[in-house]
Amino acid sequence: MAYVNHVTKNLAIKIVYYGPGLSGKTTNLRYIYFKLDPTSRGDLVCLETDTERTYFFDLLPVKAGLVADYRVHFQLMTVPGQIFYEASRKNVLRGSDGIVFVADSQIPLLDANLESFDNLRRNLLSLDIDINSVPLVFQYNKRDLDDLIPVETFNQLLNPLNLPSVEASAINGVGVFETLKEIAKLTVPAVKERVLGIRPQAEEAAEDAEKVKEAVDEAAQKDIEYLHPSDEAEDHEKRMKLRTLEEIELELDKLSQEFLIKPKKSRPS
Repeated sequence: MAYVNHVTKNLAIKIVYYGPGLSGKTTNLRYIYFKLDPTSRGDLVCLETDTERTYFFDLLPVKAGLVADYRVHFQLMTVPGQIFYEASRKNVLRGSDGIVFVADSQIPLLDANLESFDNLRRNLLSLDIDINSVPLVFQYNKRDLDDLIPVETFNQLLNPLNLPSVEASAINGVGVFETLKEIAKLTVPAVKERVLGIRPQAEEAAEDAEKVKEAVDEAAQKDIEYLHPSDEAEDHEKRMKLRTLEEIELELDKLSQEFLIKPKKSRPS
């Protein structure tokens, strides 16, 4: 469920990047973070226990009036990919407004993709959410490598409903912002209807989609050099050492609501 403050007219849309371990979820977030105008994002926060990490950052308001007269924040976060971090993934999924499933395109990892997607379905069901009711975009990542799973196979096994999908090479930035735009276009109308009770007509929904695209394009700075994950990217992360999954959940909730109380200055539109 989106976080909303009707007094300050701020609304946060929570988007979770889900997928098997090392499929490129964190790489997506890092690329988006480093390519954004610093005034359009918050800190890239790494919440970590002794065994796992959860990444979070707040894409700050980039376009006033995107949802009525509310300022919209997109809050992006990842889940631990390893299959044994069940509780943590479920906690991060709770309250999500949209999901990006990041699949690893390498042939040997087909089973890992299928297992992770089934895990997503089961975790949503445990939260009383039907996966078919959630805005969902597929990213078929690592398309720059050899011996790849055909897109047709991915669509047949993971995406028979023909939901939006993007071929990507996240480590090179290919398809990253395209994926963000697709999931943002799906979540904005859904949040507008669910939180504000506004059901957009077809023409209005198309206008909203265009506003989302413009907002993301406006925030992105294409001339900034991306820091490769193996270089100094981690030096720019704000790390918080926590002891338990419960502490991670509480900290995520605190981060998600923080801007509602003390809204940051929006960029001029």
